[in-house]
Amino acid sequence: MLAFCHLNPRLLRTIPSAARFATAAWASHLRLPHISKPLSRLAREVSVMASATTFYDLKALDKRGKDVPLSDYKGKVVLVVNTASKCGLTPQYAGLEKLWKSIHEKHPDDFVILGFPCNQFGNQEPGSNDDIQQFCQVNYGVTFPIMSKVDVNGDNADPIFKWLKAERPRMGGLLPGILWNFEKFLIGKDGKVKARWFPNKAPQSLEPMILKELAN
Repeated sequence: MLAFCHLNPRLLRTIPSAARFATAAWASHLRLPHISKPLSRLAREVSVMASATTFYDLKALDKRGKDVPLSDYKGKVVLVVNTASKCGLTPQYAGLEKLWKSIHEKHPDDFVILGFPCNQFGNQEPGSNDDIQQFCQVNYGVTFPIMSKVDVNGDNADPIFKWLKAERPRMGGLLPGILWNFEKFLIGKDGKVKARWFPNKAPQSLEPMILKELAN
């Protein structure tokens, strides 16, 4: 079925948009290389995953590759998005920036968006971290943090995305992976995943849910 849809664009267009993302994601997943990590690194990640009970127990790498403890955002509401610069959904950067500014005006210390560039879907984020930062700023005026490029699926997936997927699986785990660029996770003040949205969910439509979490 996946191969048939992949080879028949007319049929693919008839599938609901969320299902199209799932189909494309599974096809992409089948092509992903599975490269084993060094055992020492894998052991560290297993230890981190086992001990992480909230989002704030994890670490990220910023745009310069420097460790950022996510405990820096403890008590904030966080929107996590895996991003790409050459995707049909890339204009969502504009919606994310508008959402960020709108909520930041009302809650300047309580909300943050974290973008995690990823090149796993159609090779749509091929540039370096510096290239990505420049693209976001020049084309969309992005002012929320864009972190270092990561994998979100497969053996080399960043522990943050492994944790997010485990905390909020789709369809009882039948769709375990990130589907495509611009999938979204909402983290509450308690560090728990409150919601997960398909890539085609418009950023500005998330504002009511985010404001509800901020009110808790």
